[in-house]
Amino acid sequence: MKVSSRGEYGVRAMVALARHYGDGPMSIAAVAKASSVPSAYLEQLIGPLRRAGLVESKRGAQGGYRLTRSPELVRVGEVYRVMEGPVAPMDCVSEDPADQTCPLIDGCETRPVWLKMRDAIVDSLDSMTLADLLDQSPRPRAVPAVAAVPRAS
Repeated sequence: MKVSSRGEYGVRAMVALARHYGDGPMSIAAVAKASSVPSAYLEQLIGPLRRAGLVESKRGAQGGYRLTRSPELVRVGEVYRVMEGPVAPMDCVSEDPADQTCPLIDGCETRPVWLKMRDAIVDSLDSMTLADLLDQSPRPRAVPAVAAVPRAS
């Protein structure tokens, strides 16, 4: 199973928004730069993420996009499904039963391996949050500045 650029870029954009969670909205240009996603393509990806309730927008000079929930509460699987649809290494094992159209499903000798593969992918995607990706990132998370405390003499 291959993840398309839509899926990859959608997750990267969400990680960029997660990195700046709590700092206010990010412009499309800022998200594009932080995620290395072309801004024209990013504009196409933000709409479905917004409709799915994962991001919200704010208009105006200080506007942009931000996560609707903390990064700890956004599962990578949610983002993946918005971008790619149901997890389905084969149509016969799609998460969406309506997609399971193969006439050989009943009695198929190979279906158990595809089910196992789908379940492993689902478990991987749903076991990680955006915060987990940030924690595992080689880039350090921003640390708030601490005011200097005068030393007693």
